[in-house]
Amino acid sequence: MQKFIGLSKIKDRKIVIVNQAPNYLTVGIANAFFTRFNSVTLICGSIHEQGEELNSGIDVHFINKWHDTSSLKKFSSYVIALCNIWFLLWTKYRKHEVFFISVPPMGYLLNLLVSNRFSMIIWDVYPDAFRILGMTERSRGYRLWAILNKYSFQRSYRLFTISERMADLLENYVSREKIIIQPIWSIFESQEKINSEDNIFIQQQNLKGKFIVQYSGNIGLSHNVEVLVEIAELLIDERDICFQIIGRGPRKGVLEKIVEEKKLSNCFFLPFQSDEMFPHSLSAANVGVVILDDRIGSGSVPSKSFNLMSLGIPSLYIASEESQLADYAKEYNHAVCYGKNDILKAAEYLLHLKNSTVDYNSMSINAQLASKNFTRKNAEKLVNLYLNEAISE
Repeated sequence: MQKFIGLSKIKDRKIVIVNQAPNYLTVGIANAFFTRFNSVTLICGSIHEQGEELNSGIDVHFINKWHDTSSLKKFSSYVIALCNIWFLLWTKYRKHEVFFISVPPMGYLLNLLVSNRFSMIIWDVYPDAFRILGMTERSRGYRLWAILNKYSFQRSYRLFTISERMADLLENYVSREKIIIQPIWSIFESQEKINSEDNIFIQQQNLKGKFIVQYSGNIGLSHNVEVLVEIAELLIDERDICFQIIGRGPRKGVLEKIVEEKKLSNCFFLPFQSDEMFPHSLSAANVGVVILDDRIGSGSVPSKSFNLMSLGIPSLYIASEESQLADYAKEYNHAVCYGKNDILKAAEYLLHLKNSTVDYNSMSINAQLASKNFTRKNAEKLVNLYLNEAISE
């Protein structure tokens, strides 16, 4: 089997990486490109460095920030960003190669308007993801976007995605041969799970002795976090099981009201934790919960999945049996995956892990072994796949 690795720098190629709201994954990709390209620029609205700093040799061109508040502000920030990005690619970065990542979600379609060598990595497939908002395949917006996808993906220099199931979805728009599959990675590279005795989060939240089932992430329309509230209701009599919902989003207020009305004393809400506290809050989890709505596509793999793996935390996936999460659960045996209607089975799984130290430890070890497939080295692999370079082991 071939292995792709980085070699010497290429002096005559310049690349600009575009992401309005970059996180550690974008930083990792930019840094990996900088090991090969003499000139790397990042176009972004802000930079969230977490676990890895952006190399000081990379130029940064700031545009308007992404707004994660109201739908109107979010959409307007997307439109302004699109205009800014198009203008920059048409003028200042006209001779640069372009690598587009994530935000704004329609940004990759700019390759239909510029002459740059244009590549992209697809983490979520649009317009498919808009089904959660009620958009159907018959709607004009959906059909137009689908048509543009076919032209855009076919025209791309390199088309990356993160999973086999995501590639299946992309086949609706482009041939499989065009798609390059490269998984992403955990934010935690060498850090081990912080034990309860040294865990500041456990101490501050008075969680000592609790079996913590934790969801940490956005609480939006596509996240079905109410499923976890339903499971908490089933296990209300298990006094040592604590359900944590950490994050923000439009559904948070609704869920808080449900918890209050049902008097679920085992279910708690917390805001997103700081970067400094995040390793402690995630390490506090005995089981991590990852939830995907069936309507947004089976190929998505939230980065939290890999973070949980890297710390050896068993997971509960609430997703379709045809999802990539379900495939990972079967392949690595570090998690189980149930549909949103199988909450009784999910509750029984949590009880079993709480009561069986042997099975819990086995799944914890399996999670850490699985995480070896999703490390920062994947950023270098992506760059070498981009360059189409391969050498033997």
